[in-house]
Amino acid sequence: MVFVRVLKTKAYYKRYQVKYRRRRTGQTDYFARRKLVQQEKNKYNTPKYRLIVRRTNRDVIAQIAYSRIEGDYIMASAYSHELKEFGIKTGLTNYAACYATGLLVARRLLTKLNLANTYKGVSEANGNDYTVEDEEVDGPQPFRCFLDVGLAPTTTGARVFGVMKGAVDGGLAVPHNHKRFPGYDAENKNFDAEVMRDYIFGEHVANYMRELKENDPDKYSTLFSEYIKQGVEADDLENLYADAHKQIRAEPNRKKPQSEKAGERKDFSRPRLSYTQRKDRIKQKKEAFLRRLAAMEEAEE
Repeated sequence: MVFVRVLKTKAYYKRYQVKYRRRRTGQTDYFARRKLVQQEKNKYNTPKYRLIVRRTNRDVIAQIAYSRIEGDYIMASAYSHELKEFGIKTGLTNYAACYATGLLVARRLLTKLNLANTYKGVSEANGNDYTVEDEEVDGPQPFRCFLDVGLAPTTTGARVFGVMKGAVDGGLAVPHNHKRFPGYDAENKNFDAEVMRDYIFGEHVANYMRELKENDPDKYSTLFSEYIKQGVEADDLENLYADAHKQIRAEPNRKKPQSEKAGERKDFSRPRLSYTQRKDRIKQKKEAFLRRLAAMEEAEE
């Protein structure tokens, strides 16, 4: 019989420690999270803020958070499905929608911290590289946070960087480099801001719509059925996103839905009676009792 060496002994299994649950399920990169959460010790209890970006099949999520021992605290959040309130009814996961979501979360946070008028960011998106820290402002320092993309791939042109670009143009200080934006040429080492602007205003989607409409109408009606239903044409996209950016800057906060039961009484206990009402109630009970008694006597006779 061939000798087989036992590599995993009893001591191995006794000392084995399972990994964190979210690592076992492949949901969290704890090496990256540790770097994003740990703060320098000479800053005492100052939190390290993160711009959390997550993208699903139908939604884009942007949050500003900081970490404590008991968990993460969310300071502000924005979702691409909220863009419907600003006129963007469809295409809620494309690059232009990601940019608008990042802009929305930035303006919400700065409004909450009373910094919206101090740091206005880029008034009109142009695709140029911008850093709010370059501005000389008398007052508080700009709000600084770090991009947290989770397990999403960080290739050039990825949509998570579209959210970051929207947040930066909205007035947040997020350390970044334009090498991951659309329009950057790795060979020539230059950045074309016009390409970035086209992505911000959905021009790449508009070009694809025109191409399909001309060459393959059936496929166009299938892929862009929601655009057709909403009456959105390829030439309307730039104005659509430009108007949405203006509305976001004008009023970024969530609107409280009007309740149909507003103003109604919520206390269902019996209202307190006055002295006169209590005396009258006792009188009515006495009269009702006497009537029942008289009716019983008549029945016995």
